[in-house]
Amino acid sequence: MENNIKIGRDALFNLLRSNGMLVKRNKRYHITTDSNHGFYKSPNLIKDLEITHSEQVFVSDITYIKTDAGHAYLALVTDAYSKKLMGWALDDNMRASLVVEALNMAIENLSFKHDQIIHHSDRGVQYCCPEFTDFATKNGFVLSTTQQYDPYENAIAERINATLKYEFGLKQTIKSVAMAQMIIKEASKIYNEKRIHWSLGLITPEDIHAKYDSIKYKSYKREMA
Repeated sequence: MENNIKIGRDALFNLLRSNGMLVKRNKRYHITTDSNHGFYKSPNLIKDLEITHSEQVFVSDITYIKTDAGHAYLALVTDAYSKKLMGWALDDNMRASLVVEALNMAIENLSFKHDQIIHHSDRGVQYCCPEFTDFATKNGFVLSTTQQYDPYENAIAERINATLKYEFGLKQTIKSVAMAQMIIKEASKIYNEKRIHWSLGLITPEDIHAKYDSIKYKSYKREMA
């Protein structure tokens, strides 16, 4: 160096940081969970639950999709046992009607007759407000929510969010909400019917779901991608 100054990478970054010379990183996340509300938050019913068959537990989440007009929001409902995507809804808002629509699609896609199914989600206002809770309970669901801000409490939902974004192009900025809806419709079909899973013994979610209780359930809690 010109002045015979030797400095390592970490020491250089510390020097730049202390002098306010580092470029600040842009936020790479968009908050989709608002749990600062007064609605009842259900206990976590699946924390130590043994999941043994399809349509025993549904897990739900909301993620964001970037479009040319701004953020859109994708609500997903996944069967915890088979990893089958049971229902979804995508719109330019995060109103409770979004998660109601996703669950309604999941109800229409039911294959088995159960008196009760556990519906597990985060503690966001959409999942705790009466518009959703009344709809869910009237349709035979028992509500369960996470208790902490820990993605491992809803690991399956987080995993499918990542899969759809990184493997099916939903991570990219999409032209419009209508185009995003077309993409997720096709992606959900491919995901369910053609994408094999290591956690399912290299079988598709659709096949595992139909077999009901043919495999030992595998959690994603220790292997989030």
